[in-house]
Amino acid sequence: MRHAPVENEKRRMLVKTIDLRSDTITHPTEEMRRAIGTAEVGDDVFGEDPSINRLEEMAARMLGKEASMFTPSGTMSNLIAVLSHTRPGNEVLVGSESHMLWNEVGGASALGGVVMHTVPNDEDGLIDLDVMEAAIRPPNIHYPPTTLLCIENTHNRCGGAVLTPEYTSGMAAVAHRHGLSVHLDGARIFNAAVALGIPAGELARDADSICLCISKGLSAPVGSLLCGHREFVEKARKWRKMVGGGMRQAGVIAAAGIIALNTMVVRLADDHTAAQRLAHGLARIPGITSWPEKVQTNIVMFEPPASNTTPDFIQAMVSRGVRFTYPGGRRVRAVTHRMVDAADIDEALNRIEAQVGGKAET
Repeated sequence: MRHAPVENEKRRMLVKTIDLRSDTITHPTEEMRRAIGTAEVGDDVFGEDPSINRLEEMAARMLGKEASMFTPSGTMSNLIAVLSHTRPGNEVLVGSESHMLWNEVGGASALGGVVMHTVPNDEDGLIDLDVMEAAIRPPNIHYPPTTLLCIENTHNRCGGAVLTPEYTSGMAAVAHRHGLSVHLDGARIFNAAVALGIPAGELARDADSICLCISKGLSAPVGSLLCGHREFVEKARKWRKMVGGGMRQAGVIAAAGIIALNTMVVRLADDHTAAQRLAHGLARIPGITSWPEKVQTNIVMFEPPASNTTPDFIQAMVSRGVRFTYPGGRRVRAVTHRMVDAADIDEALNRIEAQVGGKAET
């Protein structure tokens, strides 16, 4: 009997960890690894890396923009977009649940000197057009000029919600009528495109700039692209250099991005199917609150039993080999991706049910 804790620990070490914290934990595919090893490279600050040039051309073409620029991260792309569209003292409209507000360390305000003015997101990630328009400052000596609107698709904190082309066009029309530029944080824009069954360019058509990530569901190890008009991208390159994003022989990582854009977009539908499987399974576990009808892409939000605080539930699931993130309040966030399959989802559900039912680990 005295050996039971040791045996339990050994069993825990043998149990596969099912990591649903984020699609950022995806590893590069074997094809990506081969491409990394044979990539053509040059000095990208001089514009001489052929792999980066090819990746940037691909991204711009897929998003229907004139040009794009490779950056190390989506956070840097979003920051550079704000720096390029604004001046210190300007005001930027962002959703109250936006990633740029919650998860980018206040960089736009700290480094760009802009005021972040929040407008409410509803639970589907939408902003009421009238409320947004009313938030735009009229000319007044007392007010900072409102010069930029930032929207997000898919919407991370709103459960991977998708914005339609019609909605984006409506937002952009109001913004442009008042002289604002529009930046689209499209970290998971290809998830939105796959969910709607349309080209990603349709979702980016009316935005003046768009950021997309290749290191999430597309499984590349590093990187993001900032797309827009050629003049905007040239301005953005100078800002990228200023914030330390000028890379040299970065074709070794761009090569994986080329494979990602060529081969990994269509398979995002598998992640959406896995998310539905997870959400429906959660809804069948007594005490768990889940909303399968709201799951559009690869993000699932749910609530643990009322008897648990959410952080305690998440920590308890770590001990059972299932990992989630905590977005705040009562919610738990789970993100499906290439490295979890249907069997992993079913096993995660079994472990959640065991936790909720108070079953001992075996």
